[in-house]
Amino acid sequence: MEMELWFTEKQTPALGLSLKVKETLLRRRTEFQEIAVLDTVQCGRMLVLDGMVQTTIADEYIYHEMIAHVPLRTHPDPRSVLVIGGGDGGVVREICRYPQVEKIKLVEIDAGVVEASRQFLPEISSALEDPRLEIIYQDGREYVSSRNNEFDVIIVDSTEPVAIAEGLFGTPFYQGVFKALREGGILVAQTESPFYNGTLLQTTFRRIHSIFPQAFLYLASVPTYPSGLWSFTLGTKIVSPMEPAGDYLPTGLRYYSPEIHRSSFILPPFVQELLRCEEAPEPPAF
Repeated sequence: MEMELWFTEKQTPALGLSLKVKETLLRRRTEFQEIAVLDTVQCGRMLVLDGMVQTTIADEYIYHEMIAHVPLRTHPDPRSVLVIGGGDGGVVREICRYPQVEKIKLVEIDAGVVEASRQFLPEISSALEDPRLEIIYQDGREYVSSRNNEFDVIIVDSTEPVAIAEGLFGTPFYQGVFKALREGGILVAQTESPFYNGTLLQTTFRRIHSIFPQAFLYLASVPTYPSGLWSFTLGTKIVSPMEPAGDYLPTGLRYYSPEIHRSSFILPPFVQELLRCEEAPEPPAF
């Protein structure tokens, strides 16, 4: 009888996502976290950090397109872009589709993530050699605290707010981001599942909204992320993201479109309620 190997991510204390594994391609511990790359039957190669699924070949394009193209199509002329986290290279790949972008900086605390992605996830990390890109191995909080009026768009592609990523959800960090953005600048941060991380989403949205003149929440469906429904919070100094700006639209996109851009800001009533409530409700039981 053939033995089956399964990986399970405990997405909540009472719910897990299990994927059948063909092969473990990498498992190592760095100074910061445990990195694993698994080849799964359903989703292909998958990057796992400290037991949490970060990205898979099957559905990575949804997350990476939505966290990148919404701000880049909102800003009328993005020239300088900073990515915090995102060592797998997926966000950088999407930014590199824009010829008008002149400078990209990727600030990743763990070089091991970049190395693993270059070796095992070439479809995602393919743009890490782009000449416009500079990779800086540093804590994102420290980096933004020393920048001023430098970037048009800042994208925070962080892991869940535990351990090394916890500080990327705090008010001092967002204050540093605001200072590092130019006039008209835009921040986008991933803000977890409205189903299972309501309190975090609520708190993070309010922190960003307290610093930026305007804040907006938008959604995308990412099958391997907890609940399959994922949120992003966009803070802007001037422009509204409701309508895409400019005529340029990269070709070959698989999820993002101008229609998806507009519709992603239309929030279900339960998410609207979450943003209005003083305290987030308990995660729903299905």
